[in-house]
Amino acid sequence: MTATNGAGEPVYVYRFGGGVSDGGKGDKNLLGGKGANLAEMASIGLPVPPGFTISTAMCARYYEEGEAFPESLRAEVANGIAHIESVTGKTFGDPANPLLVSVRSGARVSMPGMMDTVLNLGLNDATVEGLAKVSGDPRFAWDSYRRFIQMYADVVLGLDHDRFEEALEIAKEDRGYFLDTDLTAADLKALVAEYETLVEELWGKPFPQDVHDQLWGAVGAVFGSWQSERAKVYRRLNDIPGDWGTAVNVQAMVFGNMGDTSATGVAFTRDPSTGENGYYGEFLINAQGEDVVAGIRTPQYLTRAAREAAGAKPASMEEAMPEVYAELAGVFDTLERHYRDMQDIEFTVERAKLWMLQTRSGKRTAKAALKIAVDMASEGLITEEQAIARVDPAALDQLLHPTLDPDAARDVLTKGLPASPGAASGKVVFDADTAEKMAASGEDVILVRVETSPEDIHGMHAAKGILTARGGMTSHAAVVARGMGRPCVSGAGSLSIKGKDGVMRVGEREVKAGDVITIDGSTGEVMMGAVPTVQPELAGDFGTLMTWADKVRRLKVRTNAETPADCRTAREFGAEGIGLCRTEHMFFDAGRITAVRQMILASDEAGRRAALDKLLPEQRADFAEIFAVMAGLPVTIRLLDPPLHEFLPHEDAEFEEVAKATGLEVEALKRRAGELHEFNPMLGHRGCRLGVTYPEIYEMQARAIFEAAVEVAEKSGAAPVPEVMIPLVATAKELELMKAVVDMAAEAVFTDKGRRIDYLVGTMIELPRAAIRAGEIAEAGEFFSFGTNDLTQTTLGVSRDDAARFLGVYVEKGIYARDPFVSIDVEGVGALVEMAAERGRRTRPDIKLGICGEHGGDPASIAFCEQVGLDYVSASPYRVPIARLAAAQAALAK
Repeated sequence: MTATNGAGEPVYVYRFGGGVSDGGKGDKNLLGGKGANLAEMASIGLPVPPGFTISTAMCARYYEEGEAFPESLRAEVANGIAHIESVTGKTFGDPANPLLVSVRSGARVSMPGMMDTVLNLGLNDATVEGLAKVSGDPRFAWDSYRRFIQMYADVVLGLDHDRFEEALEIAKEDRGYFLDTDLTAADLKALVAEYETLVEELWGKPFPQDVHDQLWGAVGAVFGSWQSERAKVYRRLNDIPGDWGTAVNVQAMVFGNMGDTSATGVAFTRDPSTGENGYYGEFLINAQGEDVVAGIRTPQYLTRAAREAAGAKPASMEEAMPEVYAELAGVFDTLERHYRDMQDIEFTVERAKLWMLQTRSGKRTAKAALKIAVDMASEGLITEEQAIARVDPAALDQLLHPTLDPDAARDVLTKGLPASPGAASGKVVFDADTAEKMAASGEDVILVRVETSPEDIHGMHAAKGILTARGGMTSHAAVVARGMGRPCVSGAGSLSIKGKDGVMRVGEREVKAGDVITIDGSTGEVMMGAVPTVQPELAGDFGTLMTWADKVRRLKVRTNAETPADCRTAREFGAEGIGLCRTEHMFFDAGRITAVRQMILASDEAGRRAALDKLLPEQRADFAEIFAVMAGLPVTIRLLDPPLHEFLPHEDAEFEEVAKATGLEVEALKRRAGELHEFNPMLGHRGCRLGVTYPEIYEMQARAIFEAAVEVAEKSGAAPVPEVMIPLVATAKELELMKAVVDMAAEAVFTDKGRRIDYLVGTMIELPRAAIRAGEIAEAGEFFSFGTNDLTQTTLGVSRDDAARFLGVYVEKGIYARDPFVSIDVEGVGALVEMAAERGRRTRPDIKLGICGEHGGDPASIAFCEQVGLDYVSASPYRVPIARLAAAQAALAK
């Protein structure tokens, strides 16, 4: 909530540093993560350059007022600048002793590289001379000015960044230099003049010399970057609401590029890839922060151990700056104990003086998240419940998929840095747009770039893996890939990438666009061709956390499965039964489809029964296999649901095959198929409507279920618990009729076999009318399973098969917070679920309630199910662990 001053007016500027702290870590919604943590570090006595934060509330107002600032903000910002001046003893715009500031974004949650930053703001043709005199280092001053013009021209003025890069490269080539640091003060002064000429050519006006104009331009650019395309994509991929906005942090500059006693770096208090408890990071001597993450220079290791493990020669910070490193290590320990989480830290050393520029909870791989959570609980830093809450359930998906077979042959092309673990194979693509397009058509791709930039976000998400020639372990590619769970190999310096030509080379070897490669983000290896994979072993930290989660969750977790292999996988992942077994998938088997078609095309009951008699032993065998795997656990089996047209023959050869099996003429079968044609089959003759018109179909399926259940109970001694689900019920009468068919089949089997099995008969609630009339339906129904895929379709009047064409726009415009087929529409579909649950319980207090749509594996939807009080969720096998953890988190949040 925005604070107010003594006159009752809103306050938008909050100071920090120099013994002042107007906020803290609890103010992330208002100050953004960066601003809140800067204020917090200042409040606990860490060396933080002074500054101020313009709150996220101003971001909202900025857009409300047509991307303009209220006049009152100018006075607040002036006070903020005065605060920095009083602490530093420097003056903003003073040619003799100039104050320079950074202007950075800071959303509530970390969005690495997605929004804009401007460094060295406050330099102009006069202050650069003052900076040169005060620092005693003209080269440093002109290098800072060069960087500022280049960054300001890009971020604020929107000029072509490549033109400035090209001028820099030409300046080095003309002088025979390889590194930026080789340029002298005179070289840089000449380059600044060239940059200023470029600005006037491209912008039509001279580079702004008024430092206050510079500041307001930068603040506007940072607020504006909240609505940049890359930021929108990142928010959509990470479910970050668009109305949160960003804060702007204005902070006194400290310089890591003031010679060999200065440096800048990025570090983690634990390894973000593996979770190992040890300092992890990179730094550069005589550099500014952007140099470390941009991949322009190869950074050095933070610790001696890391350098030696990598076989690197350049000295680590521990060796090159031992006293500052020791101070930094103390700060690491202070921050981790204070925040009780692994921290991602940015720091600068200015002439042997350490300054902390940022701390935040570090992004980490799923493997690291598990280890860090479990280790910290074991160390007593956090509780088991806090450990459960620390791991993003969706991130577990990274652990549930194959890794490279260690025994497989590997044709290693090159090796880079193991930036994000996991392995992936795919076709080489050199640009993000192509990656997105090819992935949308079902192809696996590896995005290969010299270095990634925030504009590549859509292609990085679409790709199976990412490979870059430049950049370290904390580069943009590495950080974003880890957050997405994509394997990444960065800094593969031997690669020569010519993306425009569609080719990359390593020595004499050439790889073209479309060639298949494999990357291993755990070793850094890049291999030609596709390398076989093996399934992961889920034990250790994973098993520990799952045990803790199972102790606190209330919701049961089942699986959606209809093959023995899927059932076994789900049980290994901890499934407590089957929430949805789709019997129609069994009917599509090549050995059965002719009998199915014979049944559908039969013109009378006798013909249908003749075909069903052929299918009965096949169905019984299917169910027996599933019951054997799930012995002793509930198994919900949905009777035949899809429209009959899905099974109908279309080709002449298919009609001839059915004719041969039935003895009927092909033309007669075609006429019958024409009679069964429907204009809108998804809303037509399907679900329980099949059972009402052709009860012998459901009778056969029920008989197969109970015969298989008795058979497995007698063999194993552990009786399965069949739950027979009648699909697409809209009225109580439909369920009554179908329940009678199932009960009659059960009684016939139990009498014949001389053994009874407990079972339930219920329905799938997937129509709005069923939800509304749930009280009546519960008179016959012993359980409700909410089929939220169809319930979403029928409630919203939207086909999930076609919705992708426009739902993305709906989410962007805020009509829906998320795709309603991915995360349940709580206000609409959710309201129907809640209504049906309440009315069903009123009629039958012990009714069993679950959800079996795709939402059963979505953490946000699981939280809703916990809130409503459902008994279980059902998810696909590989999402069972995700559902278990999400259910535990939902129980703890409640």
